[in-house]
Amino acid sequence: MAKIATIEPGAVLGVLGSGQLGRMFAIAARRMGYRVHVYSPDSDTPTGQVADVEINASYEDHDQLADFARGVQVVTFEFENVPSAAIETVAKHVPCRPSGQVLHITQHRLREKSTLASIGAPVTPFRAAENVAEVEAALVELGVPAVLKTASWGYDGKGQAMIRAAGDAAEAFAKIGSQPAIVEAFIDYVCEISVVGARGQDGQFVPYGPFENVHANHILDTTICPARLPVSVAAEAVEITRLVMEKLDVVGVLCVEFFVDRQNRIMINETAPRPHNSGHLTIDAHLTCQFEQQVRAICGLPLGSPEQLRPAAMANLLGDLWRDGVPNWAAACAHSEVKLHLYGKQAAKPGRKMGHLTALADTPDQAFAAVTAARRALAKPR
Repeated sequence: MAKIATIEPGAVLGVLGSGQLGRMFAIAARRMGYRVHVYSPDSDTPTGQVADVEINASYEDHDQLADFARGVQVVTFEFENVPSAAIETVAKHVPCRPSGQVLHITQHRLREKSTLASIGAPVTPFRAAENVAEVEAALVELGVPAVLKTASWGYDGKGQAMIRAAGDAAEAFAKIGSQPAIVEAFIDYVCEISVVGARGQDGQFVPYGPFENVHANHILDTTICPARLPVSVAAEAVEITRLVMEKLDVVGVLCVEFFVDRQNRIMINETAPRPHNSGHLTIDAHLTCQFEQQVRAICGLPLGSPEQLRPAAMANLLGDLWRDGVPNWAAACAHSEVKLHLYGKQAAKPGRKMGHLTALADTPDQAFAAVTAARRALAKPR
């Protein structure tokens, strides 16, 4: 194996995308002595507020992208909807980790599911569909209910429609914009879990979790770790994550989300080639958080220990909490076992992730009770 060129602390790391994941990456990187430059079309962003340099330009501006790349030693991304052409431009000047090929696969649902199936990973049954007739044909094979999803540019439930009867195909296809899609069998699952893994340039693999997740309106609401699962199911989820990262040759962090059905079988729902919302609790609950692992992996450093210090739970804070005014931060922080993380977003909108709370306790159930109680306290009168 070729010797790995380590990018030492003091170097400049580049981030494409400027949301909360980039913010937490930048905090971890700066704690380790790196500088951080961020590139996105927006200004005064969660990442830009803590980065050394914030560059505001379009992902289609390839001259600006090239200038950005020449000013850093490595580039990563904090969300997968960066255009592939932007990654190609950057990669001409500096390493991009994970690679543009990983991004190309994971940002398109049909490519993602087809690739995962080809490497032997268990996925939800699916069919491609480019028109209503193909949706209807897929329903004959997969049955109803089923889920119709746009093939690309979807997250947090965007670009999805439930089909409860065969006659609903046309309406569902119109709802997602009459664009190329994927039809997936509906899984009668008992829980959703995720495994966040880190993989270095030398193939070293370090997993977290699994995390146990609950969603509301297709957006992650709470996470518990360790997940309340049979040991065999947890081990299988970790091994599948290892398989995916090895076969895709991921350098960096990747999350695999799974359904667990009533027979304890697991199937991949989707993947994300970057840190994940469910892994935010690693900041407080683990020796090495997912964002530090991202820094270590892309810089060629040995990965850190994923040891969990105590059971933990995380609760997302969405913009809905601001509906009746500024939340009561003091009431939430009065729960001394709870940590508050806010992302610096200026406008609170319904469904927008504004921050999260994390609680540590002696058991997962106690951590969940503590974090949800603290979130409820945010609505208390001042």
